[in-house]
Amino acid sequence: MSFGFKITIPWLLAALTGAANAAVNLPALNIDTGSISVSGLSSGGFMANQLGYAHSATFKGVGVFAGGPYMCAGHSNYTACMYNASISASQLSIMQADINNWSGSSIDAKANVAAQKIYLFVGTSDTTVGPNPMDAVNTQYTNNGATPQYVKRASTAHVFPTDFDATGNNSCSSAASPYISNCGYDGAKAALTQFYGALNARNDAPAAANYIEFDQSAYSAGNPGMAATGWIYVPAACSGGANQCKLHVALHGCQQSYGNIGDKFIKNTGYTRWADTNKIVVLFPQTKVDNTSHSTAASGSLANPNACWDWIGWYGADFARKSGVQITAIKAMVDRVASGSGSGGGGGGTLPAPTGVATSGATASSMVVSWAAVTGASGYNVYRAATRANASLVMATNFTDTGLAAATTYSWTVRAVDSAGAEGATSAPATGTTTGTAPVCFTSSNYAHTTAGRATQSGGYTYAKGSNQNMGLWNTFTTTTLKQTGPAYYVIGTCP
Repeated sequence: MSFGFKITIPWLLAALTGAANAAVNLPALNIDTGSISVSGLSSGGFMANQLGYAHSATFKGVGVFAGGPYMCAGHSNYTACMYNASISASQLSIMQADINNWSGSSIDAKANVAAQKIYLFVGTSDTTVGPNPMDAVNTQYTNNGATPQYVKRASTAHVFPTDFDATGNNSCSSAASPYISNCGYDGAKAALTQFYGALNARNDAPAAANYIEFDQSAYSAGNPGMAATGWIYVPAACSGGANQCKLHVALHGCQQSYGNIGDKFIKNTGYTRWADTNKIVVLFPQTKVDNTSHSTAASGSLANPNACWDWIGWYGADFARKSGVQITAIKAMVDRVASGSGSGGGGGGTLPAPTGVATSGATASSMVVSWAAVTGASGYNVYRAATRANASLVMATNFTDTGLAAATTYSWTVRAVDSAGAEGATSAPATGTTTGTAPVCFTSSNYAHTTAGRATQSGGYTYAKGSNQNMGLWNTFTTTTLKQTGPAYYVIGTCP
């Protein structure tokens, strides 16, 4: 699996047109909120790790297949976190300082990590990420009180391991698309067993009707690295709401999105085979190719042509925290799935969705959101798209959302919160448009930006005028979008 940042190859572009069309709303189901877990391969493994630390109160189990430690690429070039690079104790100490400093604020309390059920896997022949970064993952979890199950599989490359053959799979000893291999080892079973204990025998032919393509754009807040649709597998026993089910989030790796390999990660990894007979709902969020260069925390300006999950900061320096746009999107999907009637820890109920949600009082940078009171609510959370807008619980039935862009349309939903801190069902959305003049964006080559006076160049690199953000190489081939936020002041970004 390539983490490289070369131009997308033609067959991959063609594959992007093959996704199914019938997307529906993500279902709200009866979920045991004490049995939510996440796992992923490669960039999905990095993201699973990030979700596990950022939302340690939500994810009770975390599985990392060939990933790296939390915040590694927040401090080092991404190449120092893979390719079997050795990660020193001093590097881990710097990462640990982030966990310590953010605990209880930017991420959930780190004390939760000690209670998580952790599953780690890497092949000894994996040269894409490799055993050394995974050793660091294991050490990091141990340093935070967890007791991981750590598997190193001989003669296994950078692949997701199964114990069955599937059409198009590569050899277990070869890192090649679709990065799913019959290695004589059932990785999905191993991870789910670590999270949930002994499992019922799997169903090797899950019903096609149980695979649902849903509208993911409702949660991604326009993130250029996330696809318009995602997938969810809902066993028949979980579809009617009579049974309370577990929820697992399965994250594909680079070059494994639906746009890259179709439904192979969804159907050929084995997750749904075990989910079908064990009342486990499986959520498969999806990324997409993003060929636009973005500034990163420690790796310069890079595009994301392999549809990787964000583990290096393409979409903001907060990529590994609760406020990170992709983490926020996945958490919002989890909250939606777990908002059905009966959801809660061991069968507790949830509050109904607030009604009468409306917007008013628009300014160039703020909007008032109001709603009708919900009986039994201790307060409310207000969400702008998939992101929670309020820093602390809202006690009134209105909230002023600030920091908005001028002349931009936004959508808000509201959830009631009970005395135990559990969120209820999500309200219908309400939209509103701020006043003022919308920001202007310019997309062109870095050379054209400099000749137009929007950027400067130095030492072969291009810098946005005003913000001085590094836009990458100064040439006619590197394309960047600049947003003008003031006179002679530009930032890398897009206009809403």
